Amino acid sequence: MSGRSPFVPLPRLSRLPRPRRVRVRAATLRALGATAVSVSVLAGCGVLPGDAQGSSDITVMTWAPVGTNATNMPGMPAMAKAYARWADSNGGLAGHRLDVLTCNERNTPAGAAACAREAVAKKVDAVVGSYSQWGQQFMAPLEAASIPYIGGFGLSTQEFTSYRSYPVNGGQATLLAGNGQQLADSDCAHTALVRPDTSAGDTLAQLLDTGLATRHEHRATDVRAPEDATGYAQEAGQARDDAGDGGCVTAQLGDHTSTFFDSFRRLSDDGRDVRVSSVVGSVDQPLIDASGGADGLFENAIVTGWYPDSADPAWNAMKKVINKEAFEDDSIDADNAGVQTTWIAYTALAQIVSSVKGGKVDSGSIIDALDHGATVTTGGLTPPLRWRYQDMLGAPGFPRIVNPDVTYQVVRDGRLVAQKKGFVNVGRTLVGSNLPPQ
Repeated sequence: MSGRSPFVPLPRLSRLPRPRRVRVRAATLRALGATAVSVSVLAGCGVLPGDAQGSSDITVMTWAPVGTNATNMPGMPAMAKAYARWADSNGGLAGHRLDVLTCNERNTPAGAAACAREAVAKKVDAVVGSYSQWGQQFMAPLEAASIPYIGGFGLSTQEFTSYRSYPVNGGQATLLAGNGQQLADSDCAHTALVRPDTSAGDTLAQLLDTGLATRHEHRATDVRAPEDATGYAQEAGQARDDAGDGGCVTAQLGDHTSTFFDSFRRLSDDGRDVRVSSVVGSVDQPLIDASGGADGLFENAIVTGWYPDSADPAWNAMKKVINKEAFEDDSIDADNAGVQTTWIAYTALAQIVSSVKGGKVDSGSIIDALDHGATVTTGGLTPPLRWRYQDMLGAPGFPRIVNPDVTYQVVRDGRLVAQKKGFVNVGRTLVGSNLPPQ
């Protein structure tokens, strides 16, 4: 997944051949037949960005890191642009033209702050479907300007604490707690977690342990790793030693998860039976394909996600839009969690705009709708979403989670498929955790 997330992001597998981006092929999508795009998604569509803005335009921004040495998510702004083109051809968001601006967040604090300042300067009505681990830098300017942050990827604490943030998933907190539960259910004798040696990565081990504690008393070994290394032989060796025979190694290093597992694979002839695991944003279908498919390291791997697997029919509407508006854009991968999150975030925006009754649609009216019970349905990609105070989980450190669901996935015959049907709610696990307030 060329936009894999580290937890911070999990926010990589190889210096195996770099996984090629998988495009949604027209023939594949034609086979989807006459799958109807849900009325709730079509209810509000957007318009192609242009130079002239009318008084009824809605202007939003999507940012993500592009061309960096760490995690990159070019598919997110590309998906936002494709959504705008598709929305334009369907009458706009409740009749309003949608103007999508994009910004390269560069995976740096300065880059995140610069994107936020640009959003303020251009008076956007919302920041939608974006990716950044630097919440401390981008959220304060948005708060000061009363600009809502809708459907971020879920990397930073501020996305789950700021009163101007409206998340569509449970972020890294639910992924790690869910991964811990999934590993505990898989009878791992012991678990080693490989994660970025960053401030955003510091909570990962505790979150994983929270999930493991639902079945086991032991804690995972915390293996810290550079976020942008070109090799991980030392960390891979330590993880294998700590997991031991019959244990599990789970890694969350974003784009560099692939690099880590390439190093891990080179040590796999030591006679130990060690099962591998990760979360969406770090491991995806293109990576599995590039690493050998059914004959590769990831066969039988455990993967925790936010959404249904990419073969689920609930994604058909998104795939049709990609096929129509961005078939030649290799940066948009329908299997990528960043692309999927952006689609869900814009689906939410469309329904929120449609719920605004009378008057100008702007940041203020969008916030008012969000705070007073606007409900978003996503065709089964998430539970219904609503952001009133009483809808929020209130978990320590992550009070604004409104979607505590995850999905259990596994690699079988080289394909990432559902291990367990439906969603797994980890809300009770998070609420009962001993995580300190962030």
